Order: sequence, then C-alpha cells, then structure tokens
Amino acid sequence: MTLDEILASLFPDGHDVTVQDGLIAGSGPLAGGRATVIGIADETTLGVDGALRLAGLVLDAAARDDGDPILVLIDSGSQRMRRRDELLGLNEYLAHLAKALFLADTRGHPTVGMIYGHSAAGAFIATALATRVLVGVPGANPTVMDLTSVARVTTLPLERLEELAKDTPVFAPGLDNMVAMGSVRAVLDADAPLAGQVASLLDDLPRFDDRDRLGAERGGRTEAARIADLVVEAARGG
Repeated sequence: MTLDEILASLFPDGHDVTVQDGLIAGSGPLAGGRATVIGIADETTLGVDGALRLAGLVLDAAARDDGDPILVLIDSGSQRMRRRDELLGLNEYLAHLAKALFLADTRGHPTVGMIYGHSAAGAFIATALATRVLVGVPGANPTVMDLTSVARVTTLPLERLEELAKDTPVFAPGLDNMVAMGSVRAVLDADAPLAGQVASLLDDLPRFDDRDRLGAERGGRTEAARIADLVVEAARGG
C-alpha cells in the first residue's frame, strides 16, 4: 500500500497529514478521538534534524491530556550516516526520539507503529520498535541489520548466515521473520479498512511490552522471555 492509500483507509473522513522533507506529520480522527500521526516516508534516512522534529511532535502530543493515540508510519532508510550527523551524536538524537515515544505512552497516549515500506538499523529501532506495538502492511520490508553487515560485524561467513536465516528468524530480515520474533504483532489486511483494524488494536493493547512472549509462542525467539525472567528474578534477589 502507498502512504496515500494508508491514510485514506485510516481516515476516511479526512485528515491533515502532510509529508515534508520525507517526514510525516499531522493528525486524523480515529477511535473516537484524534490520532497524532508522525513518521518517515519515501525511504528517507533519519538524521539529527529529522529525529529532533519528530521528537518535538511526540512531546507536544504527550503534553496534552486528551489520551489520544500516536501512530508512527514508517517507510525509511537507515539512520543518516553523514559526517555532520555522526559528529553531532546521532545516536543520542535517535535515543531522544525513542524516549519521547516511551514517555508519551506512559503519559496515556498509546503508541502504535505501522511499517508499510522499508526500514532498517537505528531508524527502525528509534521509531517503529519504540512504540508499544508494531504492525505491518503486506509488502513491508523491515530489517535491523542486513546479512552482509551482520557478516562484517560477527566475522561469520555470509554463506553460513544465509543458511542460518532459513530457519532462524533472528538472523533473517523481512516482515515474516519480524512476526515470528514477536517484533511485529500482526500484519494488517490491506483489503479491509485500516481504521477499524487499528481501533480494535487500540482496544486490545497489551499493558506492557510483550514481544519476547510473542516470540517464544511463535517459535522465532525462544530464549528472550526466559532470560528476561531470570534477570528480573536476580534483580529482586530471588
């Protein structure tokens, strides 16, 4: 689905969402309220300026007492790996954006990510994965790190990683693997109105991030939940 198709399906009664310099901003009526919409379009890479602008929009929404949701629509490249952005400390700007989303969620503004195109690396982590739940649209292509990059970092042969990726989702990019790991909660039906599907999702949000549980249930990430429980138990002195 294109961004225009997604917006029309989310907001059949109209919206004020616009795209400027690859960044999505605006709002539209949803689930009895008005959803704040932010995001990235056209596989734009996310740099310090974009991260600051998006974080500002999220913090503005978090300061309101209306409890309206925040939708994060994503079709991005990776983080912008330019000299200026790196020297300014891009990692801190991305962390600021992620923390703004966490804050808004804890302040009563449920955050829902929707990956509808590509996304990768830090830009994916600081936007889509920083929401309480993430859903996908058929045809989306998310990845945290492509296998060529994983091979460079781990020094494992690319051919070995490709073999592992066939039956081990944590090594593999793509929407299906993100679903198996629990990172993507569900894939939406592109042939049905998105407004109703997102409204139902908002009505049934998990109280806490349960992606590790979903990954265990789906067989894509079998150890994360167990290890998290051990860490919590150790921290409590159990």
